[in-house]
Amino acid sequence: MLVEREAMEYDVVIVGAGPAGLSAAIRLKQLDADVNVVVLEKGSEVGAHILSGAVLDPCGLDALMPDWKEKGAPLNVPVKKDNFYVLGEAGKLRVPNWPMPPLMNNHGNYIVSMANVCRWMAEQAEELGVEIFPGMSCSELIYGENGEVKGVVAGEFGKNPDGTPGDGYEPGMELLGKYVFLSEGVRGSLSKEVIAKYDLSAGKEPQKFGLGMKEIWEIDPAKHSEGTVSHTMGWPLGGNAGGGSFIYHMENNQIFIGFVVHLNYKNPHLFPYMEFQRFKHHPMVAKLLEGGKRVAYGARAISEGGIQSMPKMTFPGGALLGCSVGMVNVPRIKGNHNAMLSGKAAAEAAFAAIQAGRSGDELPDYEADVRGGAIGKDLKKVRNVKPLWSKFGLMPSLAVGGFDMWTNTFGFSLLGTLKHGKTDAAATGLAADYKVIEYPKPDGKLSFDRLTNVSFSMTNHEENQPCHLQLKDSSVPIGVNLPKFDEPAQRYCPAGVYEVVREEGKDPRFVINFQNCVHCKTCDIKDPSQNINWVTPQGGDGPNYPNM
Repeated sequence: MLVEREAMEYDVVIVGAGPAGLSAAIRLKQLDADVNVVVLEKGSEVGAHILSGAVLDPCGLDALMPDWKEKGAPLNVPVKKDNFYVLGEAGKLRVPNWPMPPLMNNHGNYIVSMANVCRWMAEQAEELGVEIFPGMSCSELIYGENGEVKGVVAGEFGKNPDGTPGDGYEPGMELLGKYVFLSEGVRGSLSKEVIAKYDLSAGKEPQKFGLGMKEIWEIDPAKHSEGTVSHTMGWPLGGNAGGGSFIYHMENNQIFIGFVVHLNYKNPHLFPYMEFQRFKHHPMVAKLLEGGKRVAYGARAISEGGIQSMPKMTFPGGALLGCSVGMVNVPRIKGNHNAMLSGKAAAEAAFAAIQAGRSGDELPDYEADVRGGAIGKDLKKVRNVKPLWSKFGLMPSLAVGGFDMWTNTFGFSLLGTLKHGKTDAAATGLAADYKVIEYPKPDGKLSFDRLTNVSFSMTNHEENQPCHLQLKDSSVPIGVNLPKFDEPAQRYCPAGVYEVVREEGKDPRFVINFQNCVHCKTCDIKDPSQNINWVTPQGGDGPNYPNM
């Protein structure tokens, strides 16, 4: 079906109002107030789909807006105390700070809600004249005559579940740009398309991922310690998976508590969400949470591959920014500063190109800036931490990875650059080779079932639209994944989207409750058959995070 759409032309079209996209928009307007810039955001408002820990290194903001304090940026809680623990089931071992490399020091960083930082950044961008359209999913890329990306389709609404136009169908608009920036976050649907189309990952290691789950709690003021940052490793994951937790004491007697599970785990019976819930029953954590109440929940995937997994960032007509590339410093658990720096670098490269009369070509200066500048230096020092952890487990990786970070501080590594090997999907083992893991039932006080928690993400999807979780082959979940892997989608999804329904006398059925989806993209990453394709639902749908 040929759809006619109105078109609007800009100098730069930016997909995604996260820290990378907003930084790019702000920098373009700083360079020239007359540059036409539009930012398209699929969430109902800026910040609605932003979830991060987060301890923010302000170096990105310093580079972008040195006067951010005077402008009222919501960085209100400086880190005052750093704790690192290795947990056993009933106890803990404090890891002293002194042997850690300098890059692990959180002095000068801030505990923030990145959702609120992005809301503030959007205000700064709009004051400079940037057009920001929330509730506008970008569902398609538009290609030019020479195969370049020249724009996106945004704001298509009203399709029936079968994909045909409904009664209130709105075709959306074409937003065309001299350059298009994709800053969709981890595993964005358009980013995935351009990486495949232009073979941007050729010669790179596979991208690696973690699943991050987070709750906000209001706790007893007597237990609150504003500015305290704690990280743990060890129990309850043990040898089943890599990962760990964070507990950040925010203002107003609130804490951010979260849990990350590396998605290269082998045992398909592992249930990441239940590992998080079990973690909260550790004596150290339970004591902190008792008498408090959970006020929000959410989840999202994290890119963990580091510099060796970063694809080529430029393509004809545009660039990948921030987590669309994968710029997280894994041991620091920080990527927002690099996302901001990448947005700034992309803006400067595009501006120089536009000034030179160019459009629709590649921006090699952006790639050179990222790999040779502050981002590359930040990620190069820690490039071996993730592969060491994957190959040798927690304790050896702590010792060898720490040593490698120290030598990298002085500009060399005895290990070179280690490889990751398999994708996270391919790392999944056969169900018959692993023990089923028995998880305690949530108690409704410290731990909660998934559907109850999803209600605290304020997630909503209009039900009469095509399912945005597409199966390439509908027979695979029951015909392949169930007998081989005990269909791990039942467990790896942190929102209870996927079910295997068994009814007496009937064959099992695979059910997709897409209304629950919090847009974490874990299914797209971890499905062992790579049979699930996450595409964007219509604009405004999904979680509505308050201050994640």
